[in-house]
Amino acid sequence: MTEKFKSVFKNEKPIIGMLHLLGDTPKGVVENAIKETEMMTKHGVAAVLVENYFGSVEDMENVLAVLQKDYPDVVYGVNVLGDVEKAYKLAEYYSAKFIQVDSICGHLIPQIERSYFERIDALREKCDALLLGGVRFKYQPVCSGRALEEDLNIGKQHCDVIVVTGAGTGISTELDKIKEFRSVLGEFPLIVGAGMKDTTVAEQLSCSDGGIVGSFFKENGKCYGYMDEKRIEKFMNAACLSD
Repeated sequence: MTEKFKSVFKNEKPIIGMLHLLGDTPKGVVENAIKETEMMTKHGVAAVLVENYFGSVEDMENVLAVLQKDYPDVVYGVNVLGDVEKAYKLAEYYSAKFIQVDSICGHLIPQIERSYFERIDALREKCDALLLGGVRFKYQPVCSGRALEEDLNIGKQHCDVIVVTGAGTGISTELDKIKEFRSVLGEFPLIVGAGMKDTTVAEQLSCSDGGIVGSFFKENGKCYGYMDEKRIEKFMNAACLSD
């Protein structure tokens, strides 16, 4: 485990809760995001990740502004889908502690991969936010032509944390896949990025350093629902991380 990871996430095995930005109006998006943030932190969720899964980048900014001003004790990060430059701009302006990018390595053909790494490395030099990067991430192509081990070893040169997922949103990340990533990465931080449930979290955390949770916290466990506090509490109790 790296000191930078420990400096951002105070919990030994942090659970990061997704803020997908549901709401019918800009005001409603902010109100719901803050309500969900308070529910999650109440039950021991270590950090929240603000993402434009349903809302807009403007919605993200509105939520981040409130978190920055009124919630100094909340650790929060950003993921602007498909736009890592914008993610870094938001992180710097709104003092976000971490950034997620869905794929850090393996999704590009070698001919254009170098320029991508140069962009990422330049952004990292200007902003010290922790970078979470996916490898073999859900919905992302595999175009490198390399073995997984090589992509992981290259990927960890360009981010601070590797994120592993299964096939899609809400779909469990296979334990064998997590173990395979762990065996390659050694002590390098590894987070499970999708499909965690109360019935799988303890086992998945046994071979990873944390998790990102969205769907399970929602009504009926579906990503498009609003958060259900009872499901949050149930999950966190299963993870043995709730206060």
